[in-house]
Amino acid sequence: MEYYERIKALRLEAGQTQTQTSEAIGVTLRQYQRYEAGEQKPGFDYFCALADHFGVTLDYLACRTDQR
Repeated sequence: MEYYERIKALRLEAGQTQTQTSEAIGVTLRQYQRYEAGEQKPGFDYFCALADHFGVTLDYLACRTDQR
């Protein structure tokens, strides 16, 4: 699994739209769509914001571990 697949899986698990997630982390919808499509990697600040938003570790988000 890649980071962008994990981001999408977490969003769907939370029952959120892309718009809701993008607003929660402070990026535009299009920017978030690029993250989820794997077209662009989030910068460190947004990667942290995603981990905080979904309540997981950075290692889990980066697919370095399967432990949340």
